[in-house]
Amino acid sequence: MKIKGIKDVFFDLDHTLWDFDKNSALTFHKIFKMHNVTVDIDEFLSHYEPINLEYWKLYREDKIDKASLRYNRLNDTFNRISFQADSTLIHKLSTDYIAYLTSFNHLFQDTLDTLNYLKPKYRLHIITNGFQEVQESKLKNSNIYHFFKSVTDSEQVGVKKPNPIIFNHALQKVRANPESSIMIGDNMEADVLGALNFGMEAIYFNYLKTAAQSHIKQINKLEELKLFL
Repeated sequence: MKIKGIKDVFFDLDHTLWDFDKNSALTFHKIFKMHNVTVDIDEFLSHYEPINLEYWKLYREDKIDKASLRYNRLNDTFNRISFQADSTLIHKLSTDYIAYLTSFNHLFQDTLDTLNYLKPKYRLHIITNGFQEVQESKLKNSNIYHFFKSVTDSEQVGVKKPNPIIFNHALQKVRANPESSIMIGDNMEADVLGALNFGMEAIYFNYLKTAAQSHIKQINKLEELKLFL
């Protein structure tokens, strides 16, 4: 079951190592209290999380820009729960959300143990579609930055996963070869198929246990990487 010949291991960050949903929920608790936004947080999040994923898909496909993503995911959620929020409030919440997001830094279970296991055996890297100004803070504030030889984000490259250009950029930066590299991430389209189409190995971090094609290597917990690497 071990994958032979791997030298470089590339990770996605959000929803793979960094527990985005948990940290995001804590951030909304904080900024809603700051701005006296009186909504049921659980109801808000139940709508926000799928809306956010849809906007990230549009952003990944270059159908919207960063400003539209940040504003519309909040505006649509407030509309869905029939909460009146004017544009001034939404802009303030959008700004404060980014400002406070990295003050919460919960990692997925087994992240540290898994990274400590992998680091002596492989060169470890990050490829992320997240915003440049917050991704480095997430890595540093959660005390995992030192594990990684390189961090590649879509804003510095100008394209997003699954575009092969970002994979090529990340590998060239560290003189890695596709045949000896593997990508691990939670997004089937961006992380897994993007890497496979580029000629890399890939493992789907299927923590939500959704249906996936049987030929795709997958794990439900990060510690299961030890079965492959």
